[in-house]
Amino acid sequence: MPRRWNWDFEPEQGPPAQAPAQPQGTQEPDRAPIRRRRWALALALVVGAVAIVAVALLASHGRSSKALSAAPGGGHHIALAGVARPHDDELEAKRAVSGVLAYTPFVRKGGDRGRDIALTFDDGPGPYTPQVLDVLERFHVRATFFSIGEMDRYFSASTVRELRDGDVVGDHTETHPEMAHLSAHDQHEELFEQIARIELLGGPRPSLFRPPYGSFNATTLRQLRALHLLMVLWSVDTDDYLQPGVGVIIENALAGAHPGAIILMHDAGGARSQTIAALPTIIRRLRARGFHLVTVPQLLADDPPPRGEPLPPNLSGD
Repeated sequence: MPRRWNWDFEPEQGPPAQAPAQPQGTQEPDRAPIRRRRWALALALVVGAVAIVAVALLASHGRSSKALSAAPGGGHHIALAGVARPHDDELEAKRAVSGVLAYTPFVRKGGDRGRDIALTFDDGPGPYTPQVLDVLERFHVRATFFSIGEMDRYFSASTVRELRDGDVVGDHTETHPEMAHLSAHDQHEELFEQIARIELLGGPRPSLFRPPYGSFNATTLRQLRALHLLMVLWSVDTDDYLQPGVGVIIENALAGAHPGAIILMHDAGGARSQTIAALPTIIRRLRARGFHLVTVPQLLADDPPPRGEPLPPNLSGD
């Protein structure tokens, strides 16, 4: 994984590419920015709750959901308060993740008895995410997106679109730090704030987590257990973040394809035109091999990973 991460835009206060490790014995960092973010999220959640009540009242006076969807802007303002989701799919996803969490805190792949493969995308949402979604929608593919809470401040419409499409949105932290460098408190904040953002957008509470840079430690696993999050790593890395060329991305995806594979790609964190160009060929060729492209929860439901897999080390190289 890359040692730096590129923001696709200039935020109000651009975060550093990575947080330096805090030496032992140094002064505890200032918590004021974290507290301010928590208050902002709390206020947003209150506003979202009021919006949900308002929509319910409108519905009770005979305004159909179809009429609301036809409102200017495609009803996105209403979707922010509650995205329509297939209820059965959501329950099945929760059961699948809970079943795997009962015996392991992480997965790198599913079982090898079926023909499922999961396409996953990290670091969004961002300017390139709509084009990724265009491809997935054209081929009727559901994928899993590990989103960054900070990015949803600017590109939440793409996350709403993912949820409407039936894609799964997981936790990729609030600001994309190396988790192994953070205290238990700060790791919890990174996880919880992203969860709050997704729930505010009307999505189901994330049950999947992918560590930025593959960085995690024992503290991370304790926090994941407390928040009922399953850590999802990968079995195939396309290296698309390096922008090695469309052909190389395709080759990397297909070379590692096997039953139960979890393929890592990116929809943000840098220019993603090569990923977008490679995606149709990847989908066609995987299907030609007889693979079914599914979300991570569906992969786990259809053919869960075996028990007793050894926990991999911190993948960030520390």
